[in-house]
Order: sequence, then C-alpha cells, then structure tokens
Amino acid sequence: MRVFVTGASGWIGSAVVPELVSAGHSVLGLVRSDAAAERVRGAGAEPLRGSLDDLGSLRSGAERADAVIHLANKHDWSNPAESNRAERAAVEALLDALEGSGKPFALAAGTAFAPGRLVTEDDANPASGPDAPRGGTEALALDAVARGVHSISLRFAPTVHGAGGEHGFIPQVVEAARRNGAAGYVGDGSNRWSAVHRRDAAVLVLRALETASAGSRVHVVAEEGVTTREVAEAIGAALGVPAVSVAPADAGDHFGWIAGFWGLDIPASNALTRERFDWTPAHPTLLEDIRSGAYTC
Repeated sequence: MRVFVTGASGWIGSAVVPELVSAGHSVLGLVRSDAAAERVRGAGAEPLRGSLDDLGSLRSGAERADAVIHLANKHDWSNPAESNRAERAAVEALLDALEGSGKPFALAAGTAFAPGRLVTEDDANPASGPDAPRGGTEALALDAVARGVHSISLRFAPTVHGAGGEHGFIPQVVEAARRNGAAGYVGDGSNRWSAVHRRDAAVLVLRALETASAGSRVHVVAEEGVTTREVAEAIGAALGVPAVSVAPADAGDHFGWIAGFWGLDIPASNALTRERFDWTPAHPTLLEDIRSGAYTC
C-alpha cells in the first residue's frame, strides 16, 4: 500500500515510517520543514510539504494514498483550544477526502478519558463535538465508518517512551525534579499511568493498519499501569535526587502545567489488543528506559 502519514518525522511517526517501509509499503510523509523532509527521506519515504493548518495538503496526501495514518497534533498545552480546533479541522478534511473509498484511516487517540478505572478496548470515549478534548475526533472518525471510511482508533498510552526521551509528559516531570531538587509524585503516588515503547507501538500500528476491522479501537499500550511513585523513584535515582510526595494543593507549584495530569489515575488494558493482533511488546519498559538514562542524560 501507499500510506500517507501525518506527523511522519515526529516522535511516534519516526518509528512508524521505517516499520511501514520494512514491511514493503511506500510512505508519503507530511512535513513542515526542510529538516523534517530530510529525516523522512532518510527513512525511505517521500515527503509532502504541508501542515495541519494546510488542509489542502492533507486532502492531497489522502487522495494520493491507499491508507492514512494520522499521528500529527499541535500538542500546544498553553492553548489547548487551538490544538483541539486544528485537530478537528484536520480530521474533517481527511475524512472528506476518504469518504466512500473504503481506505483505512488510522487515527491517533488516547486512553485517558475515564480516570480511576481500567479502560478497555470495548469502552467508548464519551468525548465528542468540536469543543471536546482532541476535538472529539475519535468519535468523528469512528462515525465515518458509515460514510465508507475504514476508520481505526489507535489509542496510545499517555507515555510513549524510548531512547532520546519522548516529547511529552515524562520530560516535564524530569524537568520539575531538576528544578526542585526532588522527583515528585502527587499524594501517595498510587495513581497509575499506562506506557508503551515507541518501537513496540510502531509494530502494532502496522498490524492494525493491515488487519484491523473498520471501527476497531486498538490500545497501543504495553504496560497497563505503572504507579507515578515508581516513575518518580526511577527519575530520582537517575538524577541523584530524592523521590518525594507532593500534596495535591502544592502540585501546581511543583510540577507546573502538567500537575493536573500527573495526579490522574489513568490505567488502560491491552488484553484484547494483544489477542486480536498477536502482539507481544518486546522493548524496554518505561522504568527501564528511565533507569538507563533515556530521560536524564
């Protein structure tokens, strides 16, 4: 297949693209810069200049491909409303281009929509509409199955880790530990976060693209729930600072904007995904990556 990948040079995309190429697919990767274009070429793919705000480039990429993997997101935590708006508009443009084609459309989504319990692949995400998190695009994409789009929801763990460190939540916790001279967890640190290594994630994305049925929810989750206290202790050991409890009332001062997320209990199951796709994660765990210096060197 010819696969159009948004976010092709990003943290997850840069692992997914080589996996697709190794499996014999040709890849058209959306890029915003010359440097990103060179990275995509180096991975064996063809770059397509554009962005999430350039809806014409998104439509063009989808029309030129046999399948689409949408991984790009602005992730602007200082202006989440703008990130949600851009995501909604981008997915609407991609779905319009794919309508009636039966082409696979694999959409990056998340699992953190029901704090306090283990989310499974059978759970529907209640977020919908343009003002919802991520612009309600998981519901939008899955509803498009009725419009002749082979939509697949790729629900990524909140932590997608690996050598070099993710460009997401864990680096913020590490930076807070450096700034405060202590690696913190909120309260007793028993709240859990799911995690997946980026290379394990890439393997699963490929399998889902090739074999998932329309309307599938795929949990790109290797570890169902690592406690934040365990994460803080690993960060503390790597940095040579103590791991400490931070009272909920003080979390904002200690962690900054990530405090509201770091205190959540957001585990996610992977049982159905492992069974359906014969997927067994084989790369280092989150704690192993932290202890090896992936986030602190």
